[in-house]
Amino acid sequence: MVNFALVGCGFIANKHSEAISEIEDACIYAVCDKIEQNMVPYKEKHSALTYNDYDLLLQDPNVQVVNICTPSGTHAALAIKAAKAGKHVILEKPMALNEKDANDIILACRANNVKLAVVHPNRFRPALIELKKLLESGAFGTISHINATVRWNRDKAYYSQAPWRGSRAMDGGVLMNQAIHNLDLLLWLMGPVEQLKAFTSTRYREIECEDVAVAIATFKSGALGVIEAATTIYPKNLEESISIFGEKGTAVIRGVHANEFEHLSVEGLSEEQIGKIKNAAMTTQQKSGHAYIIEDMINCISQDNEPLVGGEDGKNALELVLAITKAAESKI
Repeated sequence: MVNFALVGCGFIANKHSEAISEIEDACIYAVCDKIEQNMVPYKEKHSALTYNDYDLLLQDPNVQVVNICTPSGTHAALAIKAAKAGKHVILEKPMALNEKDANDIILACRANNVKLAVVHPNRFRPALIELKKLLESGAFGTISHINATVRWNRDKAYYSQAPWRGSRAMDGGVLMNQAIHNLDLLLWLMGPVEQLKAFTSTRYREIECEDVAVAIATFKSGALGVIEAATTIYPKNLEESISIFGEKGTAVIRGVHANEFEHLSVEGLSEEQIGKIKNAAMTTQQKSGHAYIIEDMINCISQDNEPLVGGEDGKNALELVLAITKAAESKI
């Protein structure tokens, strides 16, 4: 049994709690929050120990893994403290808000021989796993271009729930907060970005960061990319999508959360073979993405492996966000 401690008991902590409950070898041993009331449900449901003081939680020898679910701007300090205390770290996205903090987290975990996983759970969706297999097999041939789109809604009430939302110091905008999962998929599927041109704007919400962004990219492979991210969509979340166009294949994965093939054509594959791939992609995901990450952490601890989504992956997604923002600010 591996003991997990949830740090920050807001909205996202509930996803971690549900995920841990899915795994036989995982236990919600403790929770930590400055607000006592936020910890009550975990104490009642899981008999979790409660800590108002993070330093005291880190002194508990029974805590093995710390799940950091606090506002993004706090991630670096909390993750580094956990690493120095010898605790393995599962870090919500984005892993940090700047490259230095991301590097400091990675170095602290390496120096203290603890595992670091960053929560990018979309990689575990069946449709995206099938697409990754096809790309790695070379079935699409040379890629022409890829589109990555997030068209969601975050209304005034969302940003009013907490003063840190939409702030530069604690949160970031649509790229850092909402679209970073899609950008992680973009890099996972296509590899590194080489050049960027971008525009960002704050159209509707009274926040410090952007609520809409568009960018065009070139990848080191030579392929082109189009990125669109918005929380300005009326009246609710519309879609998240990944579309890939190659000389021998086309794939469009769409849905509110990019989880089903809308179109798939691959040279040399029969309708029956395409149907099998689509059926595999439609298979109900056995566990949540968070649960896969938590289960992977348990395996990494027992077998001394590196997490499937590690610190470098988290840093790559962060760097792409920062590069888009810089490209937009340059106005070139």
